[in-house]
Parts: sequence; structure tokens; C-alpha cells
Amino acid sequence: MVQFPTYQDLDELFQNPKITYRAMNFWPPLWGSSIRILDITRDYRRIRVRLSLNRITANYLGTLYGGSLFSMCDPWWVMMVSRALGREYSVWDKSAHIEFLRPGRQHVFAEFHLTDQVLNQIRDGASDGHKHLQWFTTEIITAKRDVIARVHKELYVRRRPAAASQKARRPVS
Repeated sequence: MVQFPTYQDLDELFQNPKITYRAMNFWPPLWGSSIRILDITRDYRRIRVRLSLNRITANYLGTLYGGSLFSMCDPWWVMMVSRALGREYSVWDKSAHIEFLRPGRQHVFAEFHLTDQVLNQIRDGASDGHKHLQWFTTEIITAKRDVIARVHKELYVRRRPAAASQKARRPVS
């Protein structure tokens, strides 16, 4: 079976957020949905995206389609947590839901910020090789900072068995 390189493979190869930024902005699921990355910090711990209101992203009533609102928030938490923890951990989406608070009648924005506190909580929870579930909440806002929706995502994180057993065998210093 042919295995294509993942975005994680390419990200590790280039180690440059500007290349990731450009590649992700042309990734068909984002590009085709009018979702654009506006900023990625060098450590990938903060990402800001925009969803434009246009004919492609408007629903029957002329407001932003709910699926597009969800899509603008979909890949970022897994990408950020995976990159911060490294390949010693498996990171997957487990569940998600969205709260629609107001109609999206203009371009909207979402910002994702991964803190040291949350990363430490994840590492502690997954240190013994058991799964750790972590919730993240992202607000989707207008340029005037009005919240139109909230996306809640639950990630599944587990330290890979080889990494957990190596940690257990290391001598304590």
C-alpha cells in the first residue's frame, strides 16, 4: 500500500510556519470553503483564521453555512497539540459540537491558543499510557468581536506505548 506523506511529515521536514501557512491556505477543504489562515506563531501555539461570507459559504438564508463555521475550527487543535507533544503521543478528535448563537452575516474569525498549562495537564493525564480526554472551546467572532458561535472539541490523547515504556525504564536522576 502506498503511504503518502502527511501534513505532519511535511511540517516536520520544513519546520517553518510560513510554509505550513501557505500549504494549509491552499489545502482544498479550507481553500474551497473560503477559510484562510491569517497568522500562525513560530511555535504553532496560536493560530488565527478567517471565514469569508460569499456565495460558496452562504446558506439558504444568506448567512454563513453552519458546516463552514465548524470547518474553520476543525483541524487546528489536533495540529497544535500534536506538534507541541511530538510523535510520542497519538492525538485524535474524539467528539465535537457547535452552539449557534447568532446568524453569521459577515466575515468571521477564530483564534486558537494552546497554553503551557493545558499542555502540562495533557502530559500529566497521558503520562502512564492511558488515554486522556481534553476539551477545547473556540469562539467564532465578527470583526466587532460579537460571538456568533462556539465550537467545543474533545481530543483523545495517549502516550504511545514505546514512549511510555522508555520513560518507565529511564533511570531517575
